[in-house]
Amino acid sequence: MQTIYLDNNSTTRVADEAIAAMQPFWKEQYGNPSSLHLLGQSARHAVEIAREEVAALVGARPREVIFTSGGTEANNLAILGMLATRPTKRHLVTSAVEHVSVHSLAQRLAGQGYRVTFLQVDSKGSLDVDALQRSLDGETALLSVMHANNETGVIFPIREIADIAVSCGVPLHVDAVQTAGKMQVDMQSLGASLLSISSHKMHGPNGAGALVVGPGMRLRSQTIGGHQERGLRPGTENVPAIVGFGTAARVAANRFEADSIRLATLRDRLERGLLKSINFATVIGNSDARICNTTNVAFEALEAEAILIGLSEHGLCASSGAACSSGSLEPSHVLQAMGVPDRIAHGGIRFSLSRDTTESEIDRALEIIPQVVTRLASLCANG
Repeated sequence: MQTIYLDNNSTTRVADEAIAAMQPFWKEQYGNPSSLHLLGQSARHAVEIAREEVAALVGARPREVIFTSGGTEANNLAILGMLATRPTKRHLVTSAVEHVSVHSLAQRLAGQGYRVTFLQVDSKGSLDVDALQRSLDGETALLSVMHANNETGVIFPIREIADIAVSCGVPLHVDAVQTAGKMQVDMQSLGASLLSISSHKMHGPNGAGALVVGPGMRLRSQTIGGHQERGLRPGTENVPAIVGFGTAARVAANRFEADSIRLATLRDRLERGLLKSINFATVIGNSDARICNTTNVAFEALEAEAILIGLSEHGLCASSGAACSSGSLEPSHVLQAMGVPDRIAHGGIRFSLSRDTTESEIDRALEIIPQVVTRLASLCANG
């Protein structure tokens, strides 16, 4: 059975170039990059080359790139590290639709006495920029928002947001995990003070990410240990993953413009086909400001879990923002914040493409998805 992988916002296939680049560092060049001998310094050189490649992808200086284990750690380091250096400022501003690594952390901070403002979005997932400006004050330690939403693909106007943050003297952290490697992400053009990115979202390996720390930004490490990564992320570096990350970043930088046009075409083809063949399907999110590879399609009166199981039985991989809690399936916090009715939100499925996605796979998906959801709808009607 052919596998059709449309879950690339969760993780991507590791590029052949990245696999080839990593292989020597598991067997021949296995030195610790902190060691002074030749084997260690060979590893150190490889890490620094990767740092240059990642920096080039996002328009940063190599020294500004701090390697982490992924986007979640980068987000945590950005927020907690910044708050630790501004102890008299107890206000955090973020959006109601952030990735769980930011959203849940903000909720925890609220429980620890911080004043947290969760900015609302409209029914298309667009941020209320005027409300953002009103939320910032002299007690605000950090503004943390995503570049593009991981569930809907909706893009926030980061440059406009950055201008507001600068005018209020508030540092801006941008979670660019879903955009780096898929569209132009330039630290200076965006106006971000801090930027989180992840390897396995751009055809690199799991276990590597980065927090890009802009000029003048001071952070406090959240891990106690050695001197690695300017003391901000102590611990022996994951050299193979970092090397693969660097290679994936270099490959992405050379091809994302051409890929984005093709992926947007395939995504739109998928959407049109589903809306045409399924009269109870709805596309969620702002189609005018969306990352090229992502669509969230909801199937009214159905449960995402049942849909995903049915799709998987036909070899099609997708995902949902819903999470099973205490035996009941709850709509994702993103769709809830957008005001999507539960009857629709429960059936929300995210389809996310990559440069590996082919036209024939989309054609096959347009055969499988209507078959699965119409069968489920029939069962529900007769049940």
